[in-house]
Amino acid sequence: MSVLFYGWGEYELVLLILLSSIVDFSCGLIIKYGKRRLGLALSVIFNLSILIYFKYADFAYTNFITLMSHFNVSIENASRFSSVVLPLGISFYTFQTMSYTIDVYRGQVKASTNFINFATYVTLFPQLVAGPIVRYKEIESELKNRKLSVSKFSDGIQRFIIGLAKKMIIANNCGVLADGIFNMPNSDMSAGLAWLGIIAYSFQIYFDFSGYSDMAIGIGRMLGFSFPENFNFPYISKSIREFWRRWHITLSTWFRDYLYISLGGNKKGELQTYFNLFIVFVITGLWHGANWTFIIWGLIHGLFIIIERLGFDKVLLKLPKFVSHFYLLFIVSISWVFFRSDTFSEAMLYLKNMFSFSIPTNFEFLRFYCSKETLIVLLLAIIFSTPIHQYIKPFARNLFKNKHSLYTTSKYIGILVLFIICCIYISIDSYNPFIYFRF
Repeated sequence: MSVLFYGWGEYELVLLILLSSIVDFSCGLIIKYGKRRLGLALSVIFNLSILIYFKYADFAYTNFITLMSHFNVSIENASRFSSVVLPLGISFYTFQTMSYTIDVYRGQVKASTNFINFATYVTLFPQLVAGPIVRYKEIESELKNRKLSVSKFSDGIQRFIIGLAKKMIIANNCGVLADGIFNMPNSDMSAGLAWLGIIAYSFQIYFDFSGYSDMAIGIGRMLGFSFPENFNFPYISKSIREFWRRWHITLSTWFRDYLYISLGGNKKGELQTYFNLFIVFVITGLWHGANWTFIIWGLIHGLFIIIERLGFDKVLLKLPKFVSHFYLLFIVSISWVFFRSDTFSEAMLYLKNMFSFSIPTNFEFLRFYCSKETLIVLLLAIIFSTPIHQYIKPFARNLFKNKHSLYTTSKYIGILVLFIICCIYISIDSYNPFIYFRF
Protein backbone atom coordinates (compact mmCIF):
# COMPACT_ATOMS: atom_id res chain seq x y z
CA MET A 1 0.00 0.00 0.00
CA SER A 2 2.91 2.37 0.68
CA VAL A 3 4.31 1.65 -2.78
CA LEU A 4 0.92 2.46 -4.32
CA PHE A 5 0.79 5.66 -2.27
CA TYR A 6 4.25 6.71 -3.50
CA GLY A 7 3.57 5.64 -7.10
CA TRP A 8 0.36 7.71 -7.16
CA GLY A 9 2.46 10.88 -7.04
CA GLU A 10 5.77 9.79 -8.55
CA TYR A 11 4.75 7.29 -11.28
CA GLU A 12 7.86 5.58 -12.70
CA LEU A 13 10.13 7.04 -9.98
CA VAL A 14 8.62 4.47 -7.61
CA LEU A 15 11.12 2.10 -9.24
CA LEU A 16 13.94 4.15 -7.66
CA ILE A 17 12.71 3.65 -4.10
CA LEU A 18 12.16 -0.06 -4.81
CA LEU A 19 15.70 -0.30 -6.21
CA SER A 20 16.99 1.47 -3.10
CA SER A 21 15.16 -1.09 -0.94
CA ILE A 22 16.62 -4.02 -2.89
CA VAL A 23 20.18 -2.63 -2.82
CA ASP A 24 20.25 -1.85 0.90
CA PHE A 25 18.50 -5.10 1.84
CA SER A 26 21.17 -6.96 -0.15
CA CYS A 27 23.96 -4.87 1.40
CA GLY A 28 22.71 -5.81 4.85
CA LEU A 29 22.94 -9.50 3.94
CA ILE A 30 26.42 -9.00 2.44
CA ILE A 31 27.55 -7.47 5.75
CA LYS A 32 25.87 -10.30 7.69
CA TYR A 33 27.69 -12.99 5.74
CA GLY A 34 31.15 -11.55 6.34
CA LYS A 35 31.83 -9.00 3.57
CA ARG A 36 31.35 -6.12 5.98
CA ARG A 37 33.28 -3.34 4.25
CA LEU A 38 32.00 -4.33 0.81
CA GLY A 39 28.38 -4.24 1.92
CA LEU A 40 28.77 -0.88 3.66
CA ALA A 41 30.68 0.65 0.73
CA LEU A 42 28.08 -0.49 -1.82
CA SER A 43 25.24 0.95 0.25
CA VAL A 44 26.90 4.32 0.88
CA ILE A 45 28.10 4.69 -2.73
CA PHE A 46 24.68 3.79 -4.17
CA ASN A 47 22.68 6.05 -1.86
CA LEU A 48 25.00 9.04 -2.17
CA SER A 49 25.16 8.58 -5.95
CA ILE A 50 21.39 8.73 -6.47
CA LEU A 51 21.08 11.59 -3.97
CA ILE A 52 23.87 13.60 -5.63
CA TYR A 53 22.53 12.99 -9.14
CA PHE A 54 18.85 13.65 -8.55
CA LYS A 55 19.27 16.48 -6.06
CA TYR A 56 22.53 18.21 -6.96
CA ALA A 57 23.24 17.57 -10.67
CA ASP A 58 21.45 20.74 -11.75
CA PHE A 59 23.20 22.78 -9.02
CA ALA A 60 26.62 21.44 -10.06
CA TYR A 61 25.81 21.99 -13.75
CA THR A 62 24.71 25.59 -13.22
CA ASN A 63 27.77 26.50 -11.16
CA PHE A 64 30.14 24.71 -13.52
CA ILE A 65 28.72 26.51 -16.56
CA THR A 66 28.96 29.84 -14.71
CA LEU A 67 32.60 29.14 -13.84
CA MET A 68 33.51 28.08 -17.38
CA SER A 69 31.78 31.14 -18.86
CA HIS A 70 34.31 33.35 -17.07
CA PHE A 71 37.01 31.66 -19.15
CA ASN A 72 34.92 31.80 -22.35
CA VAL A 73 34.68 28.00 -22.43
CA SER A 74 31.48 26.41 -23.75
CA ILE A 75 30.47 22.94 -22.56
CA GLU A 76 28.69 20.78 -25.13
CA ASN A 77 26.14 18.16 -24.09
CA ALA A 78 26.33 19.34 -20.47
CA SER A 79 22.66 20.27 -20.44
CA ARG A 80 21.70 16.61 -19.99
CA PHE A 81 22.62 17.08 -16.31
CA SER A 82 20.23 19.98 -15.85
CA SER A 83 16.53 19.96 -15.04
CA VAL A 84 16.72 16.61 -13.26
CA VAL A 85 13.44 15.65 -11.58
CA LEU A 86 13.71 15.53 -7.78
CA PRO A 87 12.02 12.34 -6.49
CA LEU A 88 9.70 12.98 -3.55
CA GLY A 89 11.27 12.12 -0.20
CA ILE A 90 14.67 11.07 -1.59
CA SER A 91 16.54 12.99 1.11
CA PHE A 92 14.67 11.06 3.78
CA TYR A 93 14.64 7.50 2.49
CA THR A 94 18.31 7.53 1.42
CA PHE A 95 19.30 8.62 4.93
CA GLN A 96 17.06 5.96 6.45
CA THR A 97 18.52 3.14 4.38
CA MET A 98 22.08 4.32 4.97
CA SER A 99 21.46 4.39 8.72
CA TYR A 100 20.30 0.76 8.44
CA THR A 101 23.44 -0.53 6.72
CA ILE A 102 25.73 1.50 9.00
CA ASP A 103 23.94 0.11 12.07
CA VAL A 104 24.26 -3.43 10.67
CA TYR A 105 27.97 -2.78 10.02
CA ARG A 106 28.46 -1.48 13.59
CA GLY A 107 26.61 -4.47 15.03
CA GLN A 108 23.85 -2.30 16.50
CA VAL A 109 21.09 -4.14 14.62
CA LYS A 110 20.81 -7.52 12.92
CA ALA A 111 20.43 -7.62 9.15
CA SER A 112 16.84 -8.17 8.04
CA THR A 113 16.13 -11.45 6.25
CA ASN A 114 12.55 -10.50 5.37
CA PHE A 115 12.42 -8.25 2.32
CA ILE A 116 8.72 -7.36 2.80
CA ASN A 117 9.44 -6.05 6.31
CA PHE A 118 12.48 -4.10 5.15
CA ALA A 119 10.75 -2.62 2.09
CA THR A 120 7.83 -1.60 4.32
CA TYR A 121 10.31 0.25 6.55
CA VAL A 122 11.78 2.11 3.55
CA THR A 123 8.46 3.00 1.90
CA LEU A 124 6.36 3.52 5.05
CA PHE A 125 3.95 6.19 3.79
CA PRO A 126 3.18 8.31 6.91
CA GLN A 127 6.73 9.65 7.17
CA LEU A 128 8.11 8.80 3.73
CA VAL A 129 7.94 12.21 2.08
CA ALA A 130 9.03 14.50 4.93
CA GLY A 131 10.17 12.55 7.97
CA PRO A 132 10.79 12.17 10.79
CA ILE A 133 13.85 10.12 9.80
CA VAL A 134 13.13 6.73 11.35
CA ARG A 135 15.92 4.24 12.00
CA TYR A 136 15.32 0.56 11.38
CA LYS A 137 16.19 -0.42 14.96
CA GLU A 138 13.49 1.95 16.25
CA ILE A 139 10.64 0.06 14.56
CA GLU A 140 12.19 -3.37 13.89
CA SER A 141 10.04 -5.13 16.48
CA GLU A 142 6.90 -3.32 15.31
CA LEU A 143 7.47 -4.45 11.71
CA LYS A 144 7.29 -8.03 12.99
CA ASN A 145 4.68 -7.67 15.72
CA ARG A 146 2.63 -4.49 15.92
CA LYS A 147 0.25 -3.99 18.82
CA LEU A 148 -2.94 -2.15 17.95
CA SER A 149 -5.34 -0.75 20.50
CA VAL A 150 -8.24 1.68 20.73
CA SER A 151 -6.24 3.99 23.01
CA LYS A 152 -3.30 4.12 20.56
CA PHE A 153 -5.66 4.76 17.67
CA SER A 154 -7.40 7.51 19.63
CA ASP A 155 -4.07 9.12 20.60
CA GLY A 156 -2.99 8.92 16.95
CA ILE A 157 -6.12 10.72 15.76
CA GLN A 158 -5.60 13.50 18.31
CA ARG A 159 -1.95 13.91 17.33
CA PHE A 160 -2.86 13.99 13.65
CA ILE A 161 -5.50 16.69 14.16
CA ILE A 162 -3.11 18.81 16.22
CA GLY A 163 -0.54 18.55 13.41
CA LEU A 164 -3.17 19.40 10.81
CA ALA A 165 -4.20 22.46 12.82
CA LYS A 166 -0.59 23.62 13.05
CA LYS A 167 -0.35 23.38 9.28
CA MET A 168 -3.74 24.71 8.16
CA ILE A 169 -4.46 27.35 10.78
CA ILE A 170 -1.06 28.71 11.80
CA ALA A 171 1.54 27.84 9.13
CA ASN A 172 -0.60 28.73 6.11
CA ASN A 173 -1.74 32.07 7.52
CA CYS A 174 1.83 32.96 8.52
CA GLY A 175 2.90 31.89 5.02
CA VAL A 176 0.48 34.32 3.34
CA LEU A 177 1.93 37.18 5.39
CA ALA A 178 5.56 36.10 4.86
CA ASP A 179 5.15 35.63 1.10
CA GLY A 180 3.40 38.98 0.77
CA ILE A 181 6.24 40.81 2.51
CA PHE A 182 9.07 38.94 0.78
CA ASN A 183 7.49 39.63 -2.62
CA MET A 184 7.05 43.36 -1.97
CA PRO A 185 8.88 45.89 -4.15
CA ASN A 186 12.03 47.00 -2.37
CA SER A 187 10.92 50.63 -2.52
CA ASP A 188 7.85 49.80 -0.37
CA MET A 189 9.78 47.80 2.22
CA SER A 190 10.42 49.20 5.69
CA ALA A 191 12.45 47.77 8.58
CA GLY A 192 9.27 46.98 10.52
CA LEU A 193 7.73 45.10 7.60
CA ALA A 194 10.98 43.22 6.97
CA TRP A 195 11.11 42.05 10.58
CA LEU A 196 7.43 41.14 10.51
CA GLY A 197 8.05 39.09 7.37
CA ILE A 198 10.90 37.06 8.82
CA ILE A 199 9.01 36.52 12.09
CA ALA A 200 6.03 35.23 10.10
CA TYR A 201 8.32 32.96 8.06
CA SER A 202 9.99 31.64 11.24
CA PHE A 203 6.58 30.57 12.52
CA GLN A 204 5.52 29.27 9.11
CA ILE A 205 8.43 26.88 8.71
CA TYR A 206 8.23 25.67 12.31
CA PHE A 207 4.49 24.97 12.37
CA ASP A 208 4.59 23.66 8.80
CA PHE A 209 7.27 21.07 9.46
CA SER A 210 6.40 20.20 13.06
CA GLY A 211 2.76 19.95 11.97
CA TYR A 212 3.66 17.41 9.30
CA SER A 213 5.80 15.49 11.81
CA ASP A 214 2.83 15.41 14.20
CA MET A 215 0.58 14.09 11.44
CA ALA A 216 3.12 11.40 10.53
CA ILE A 217 3.56 10.39 14.17
CA GLY A 218 -0.24 10.33 14.58
CA ILE A 219 -0.86 8.13 11.53
CA GLY A 220 2.01 5.87 12.61
CA ARG A 221 0.44 5.50 16.05
CA MET A 222 -2.93 4.63 14.47
CA LEU A 223 -1.16 1.85 12.55
CA GLY A 224 0.76 0.60 15.59
CA PHE A 225 4.13 2.28 14.93
CA SER A 226 5.99 4.54 17.37
CA PHE A 227 7.91 7.14 15.39
CA PRO A 228 10.48 9.34 17.17
CA GLU A 229 9.70 12.92 18.13
CA ASN A 230 11.13 15.50 15.74
CA PHE A 231 10.62 18.85 17.51
CA ASN A 232 10.78 20.00 21.11
CA PHE A 233 9.86 23.71 21.12
CA PRO A 234 13.10 24.96 19.50
CA TYR A 235 12.23 28.65 19.82
CA ILE A 236 12.51 28.52 23.61
CA SER A 237 16.22 27.65 23.27
CA LYS A 238 18.90 29.92 24.70
CA SER A 239 21.78 28.90 22.44
CA ILE A 240 22.30 27.55 18.93
CA ARG A 241 23.55 24.26 20.38
CA GLU A 242 20.32 23.88 22.33
CA PHE A 243 18.32 24.88 19.24
CA TRP A 244 19.74 21.91 17.33
CA ARG A 245 18.84 19.58 20.19
CA ARG A 246 15.24 20.70 19.72
CA TRP A 247 14.92 21.39 15.95
CA HIS A 248 14.50 18.52 13.44
CA ILE A 249 15.83 16.15 16.09
CA THR A 250 15.98 13.07 13.87
CA LEU A 251 18.14 14.89 11.29
CA SER A 252 20.52 16.48 13.80
CA THR A 253 21.03 13.15 15.61
CA TRP A 254 21.54 11.43 12.23
CA PHE A 255 24.36 13.83 11.35
CA ARG A 256 25.81 13.46 14.84
CA ASP A 257 25.79 9.65 14.84
CA TYR A 258 26.70 8.90 11.23
CA LEU A 259 28.78 11.88 10.05
CA TYR A 260 30.19 13.85 12.99
CA ILE A 261 31.26 10.74 14.95
CA SER A 262 32.55 9.06 11.77
CA LEU A 263 34.75 12.11 11.13
CA GLY A 264 36.20 11.72 14.62
CA GLY A 265 33.80 13.86 16.62
CA ASN A 266 35.62 15.75 19.35
CA LYS A 267 38.24 13.08 20.01
CA LYS A 268 40.99 14.40 17.73
CA GLY A 269 41.67 17.80 19.21
CA GLU A 270 39.89 21.12 19.14
CA LEU A 271 40.98 22.15 15.65
CA GLN A 272 39.73 18.87 14.14
CA THR A 273 36.48 19.20 16.14
CA TYR A 274 35.79 22.63 14.64
CA PHE A 275 36.62 21.35 11.17
CA ASN A 276 34.23 18.42 11.68
CA LEU A 277 31.48 20.82 12.75
CA PHE A 278 32.17 22.96 9.69
CA ILE A 279 31.78 19.92 7.40
CA VAL A 280 28.60 18.77 9.19
CA PHE A 281 26.85 22.12 8.84
CA VAL A 282 27.89 22.64 5.22
CA ILE A 283 26.31 19.27 4.45
CA THR A 284 23.30 20.10 6.66
CA GLY A 285 22.72 23.19 4.53
CA LEU A 286 23.19 21.23 1.30
CA TRP A 287 20.80 18.52 2.52
CA HIS A 288 18.04 21.12 2.70
CA GLY A 289 18.52 22.33 -0.84
CA ALA A 290 20.89 22.68 -3.79
CA ASN A 291 21.51 26.39 -3.42
CA TRP A 292 24.26 28.59 -1.97
CA THR A 293 21.72 30.23 0.31
CA PHE A 294 21.18 26.90 2.11
CA ILE A 295 24.93 26.44 2.49
CA ILE A 296 25.22 29.92 4.02
CA TRP A 297 22.29 29.10 6.33
CA GLY A 298 24.12 25.98 7.50
CA LEU A 299 27.41 27.87 7.91
CA ILE A 300 25.76 30.52 10.09
CA HIS A 301 24.57 27.83 12.49
CA GLY A 302 27.90 26.02 12.36
CA LEU A 303 29.83 29.24 12.99
CA PHE A 304 27.84 30.12 16.10
CA ILE A 305 28.03 26.56 17.44
CA ILE A 306 31.84 26.82 17.13
CA ILE A 307 31.77 30.25 18.84
CA GLU A 308 29.71 28.78 21.66
CA ARG A 309 32.11 25.84 22.02
CA LEU A 310 35.00 28.30 22.24
CA GLY A 311 33.53 29.61 25.50
CA PHE A 312 30.61 31.82 24.56
CA ASP A 313 28.20 29.20 25.94
CA LYS A 314 29.56 29.92 29.44
CA VAL A 315 28.90 33.62 28.88
CA LEU A 316 25.32 32.81 27.83
CA LEU A 317 24.77 30.85 31.06
CA LYS A 318 25.76 33.88 33.12
CA LEU A 319 23.52 36.28 31.20
CA PRO A 320 19.85 36.80 32.12
CA LYS A 321 17.70 34.20 30.38
CA PHE A 322 15.83 36.77 28.29
CA VAL A 323 19.15 38.04 26.88
CA SER A 324 20.38 34.59 25.81
CA HIS A 325 16.91 33.85 24.44
CA PHE A 326 16.97 37.08 22.42
CA TYR A 327 20.44 36.13 21.10
CA LEU A 328 19.09 32.77 19.88
CA LEU A 329 16.03 34.26 18.20
CA PHE A 330 18.09 37.01 16.56
CA ILE A 331 20.64 34.60 15.03
CA VAL A 332 17.97 32.13 13.91
CA SER A 333 15.91 34.94 12.33
CA ILE A 334 18.94 36.21 10.40
CA SER A 335 19.68 32.68 9.18
CA TRP A 336 16.07 32.17 8.03
CA VAL A 337 16.50 35.11 5.63
CA PHE A 338 19.03 33.05 3.65
CA PHE A 339 16.87 29.92 3.94
CA ARG A 340 13.86 31.77 2.51
CA SER A 341 15.66 33.73 -0.25
CA ASP A 342 16.33 32.32 -3.70
CA THR A 343 19.68 34.08 -4.15
CA PHE A 344 22.43 35.54 -2.00
CA SER A 345 21.78 39.05 -3.38
CA GLU A 346 18.07 38.82 -2.46
CA ALA A 347 18.99 37.77 1.07
CA MET A 348 21.46 40.64 1.49
CA LEU A 349 18.91 43.14 0.17
CA TYR A 350 16.33 41.84 2.64
CA LEU A 351 18.83 42.06 5.51
CA LYS A 352 19.61 45.61 4.47
CA ASN A 353 15.91 46.43 4.75
CA MET A 354 15.74 44.83 8.20
CA PHE A 355 18.41 47.18 9.48
CA SER A 356 17.49 50.27 7.47
CA PHE A 357 15.37 51.73 10.31
CA SER A 358 13.09 53.27 7.70
CA ILE A 359 9.56 54.39 8.54
CA PRO A 360 6.73 52.34 6.96
CA THR A 361 4.92 54.11 4.14
CA ASN A 362 2.80 51.33 2.63
CA PHE A 363 -0.11 51.36 5.06
CA GLU A 364 -2.41 49.83 2.44
CA PHE A 365 -0.28 46.68 2.54
CA LEU A 366 -0.49 46.58 6.34
CA ARG A 367 -4.26 46.97 6.25
CA PHE A 368 -4.60 44.20 3.65
CA TYR A 369 -2.33 41.60 5.25
CA CYS A 370 -2.46 42.44 8.96
CA SER A 371 -6.09 41.52 9.42
CA LYS A 372 -7.58 40.50 12.73
CA GLU A 373 -7.28 36.85 11.63
CA THR A 374 -3.56 37.25 10.88
CA LEU A 375 -2.87 39.01 14.19
CA ILE A 376 -4.75 36.31 16.09
CA VAL A 377 -2.76 33.61 14.25
CA LEU A 378 0.54 35.34 15.09
CA LEU A 379 -0.51 35.47 18.74
CA LEU A 380 -1.40 31.75 18.62
CA ALA A 381 1.98 31.05 16.98
CA ILE A 382 3.81 32.81 19.81
CA ILE A 383 1.80 30.97 22.46
CA PHE A 384 2.01 27.48 20.94
CA SER A 385 5.72 27.73 20.10
CA THR A 386 6.16 27.40 23.89
CA PRO A 387 5.32 24.32 26.03
CA ILE A 388 2.16 25.95 27.35
CA HIS A 389 0.39 22.58 27.37
CA GLN A 390 2.45 21.66 30.43
CA TYR A 391 0.52 24.31 32.33
CA ILE A 392 -2.87 23.91 30.62
CA LYS A 393 -3.24 20.17 31.34
CA PRO A 394 -2.81 20.41 35.14
CA PHE A 395 -5.09 23.46 35.20
CA ALA A 396 -7.77 21.64 33.18
CA ARG A 397 -7.53 18.55 35.38
CA ASN A 398 -7.91 20.64 38.51
CA LEU A 399 -10.83 22.46 36.95
CA PHE A 400 -12.59 19.16 36.28
CA LYS A 401 -11.42 17.53 39.49
CA ASN A 402 -13.41 14.37 40.26
CA LYS A 403 -15.15 14.81 36.90
CA HIS A 404 -12.90 12.74 34.65
CA SER A 405 -15.65 11.95 32.14
CA LEU A 406 -16.45 15.65 31.75
CA TYR A 407 -12.72 16.44 31.24
CA THR A 408 -12.41 13.72 28.59
CA THR A 409 -15.60 14.80 26.81
CA SER A 410 -14.48 18.44 26.78
CA LYS A 411 -11.10 17.44 25.34
CA TYR A 412 -12.68 15.38 22.54
CA ILE A 413 -15.12 18.17 21.70
CA GLY A 414 -12.18 20.59 21.48
CA ILE A 415 -10.31 18.22 19.13
CA LEU A 416 -13.44 17.80 16.99
CA VAL A 417 -13.97 21.56 16.73
CA LEU A 418 -10.30 21.94 15.74
CA PHE A 419 -10.76 19.32 13.02
CA ILE A 420 -13.87 21.06 11.67
CA ILE A 421 -12.00 24.39 11.50
CA CYS A 422 -9.18 22.67 9.57
CA CYS A 423 -11.71 21.18 7.13
CA ILE A 424 -13.19 24.64 6.57
CA TYR A 425 -9.71 26.02 5.79
CA ILE A 426 -9.02 23.14 3.40
CA SER A 427 -12.32 23.67 1.57
CA ILE A 428 -12.04 27.45 1.11
CA ASP A 429 -8.29 28.07 0.94
CA SER A 430 -6.31 27.33 -2.22
CA TYR A 431 -3.07 28.52 -0.58
CA ASN A 432 -1.62 25.29 0.79
CA PRO A 433 2.16 25.10 0.32
CA PHE A 434 4.29 22.53 2.12
CA ILE A 435 7.85 23.80 2.53
CA TYR A 436 9.66 20.55 3.22
CA PHE A 437 8.30 18.69 0.16
CA ARG A 438 11.05 20.31 -1.93
CA PHE A 439 13.79 18.91 0.30
